[in-house]
Amino acid sequence: MMPQDMTSLVQKIARQAFVTFRNPYSVGDKAFLDNQGKLQTLMAEVRAADLNIAPRKVGSASTPLPHNSPVTYMHICETDEFSMGVFLLKSGASIPLHDHPGMYGMLKVIYGKVRITCFDRLNKSTNVVSDTQFSPPLLPFQRGALRRSILRSVGELTEESGPCFLTPDRDNLHQIDAVDGPTAFLDILAPPYDPEEGRDCHYYKVMQSASESEDKKAEAQGQKEVCLMEISQPSDFWCGAEPYPGPEVTI
Repeated sequence: MMPQDMTSLVQKIARQAFVTFRNPYSVGDKAFLDNQGKLQTLMAEVRAADLNIAPRKVGSASTPLPHNSPVTYMHICETDEFSMGVFLLKSGASIPLHDHPGMYGMLKVIYGKVRITCFDRLNKSTNVVSDTQFSPPLLPFQRGALRRSILRSVGELTEESGPCFLTPDRDNLHQIDAVDGPTAFLDILAPPYDPEEGRDCHYYKVMQSASESEDKKAEAQGQKEVCLMEISQPSDFWCGAEPYPGPEVTI
């Protein structure tokens, strides 16, 4: 085993992620919160150099993204408890609004700047008002794909920002946009996506109400209620893959 003082930061993060998420029955208790804090502290330290990744520049010909995909992913490791990797976004690229069913996540920008727009879904028993009108109008069958949600936050993060943390109930739906050039972030999901276990990724778009009265009332109360409609993966988004060049990680 590598001596403690020689252990790479990314290896330390992976081991702490395993400790944090290995026992789902303890999630939310003091031990979980303590381990979550330790993981966030480690994540706050990580920079592109720790992963042997060179920040990319606008129009750089030396580091083109494979197949011209707007987003690529570097896989670092995956266990039953969590997955870890790096997402790299071209200038102007977005990871569309999507969810993480029953999952926790932690995101840390390693270069560039991202804008993260986060939503919380309201109680599943809360249905969209049947007479709510949208622009453009919806067909009857489309109403079944609507989800009432709260716009929780919109913020920009850089490598100097702390990690962004999501839970199954908080900030679980979000969109990530590259701002002012290429960007990349280290990403941990716990447990990993697994459609067979009910953890599949779904995409959404924000529906515009034909009447602004309800929106103004919600905003006056300090929150913004919106309707999200589940959609297919947007045709202009796909994620390529490229090799991870950083230190080896073992669990």
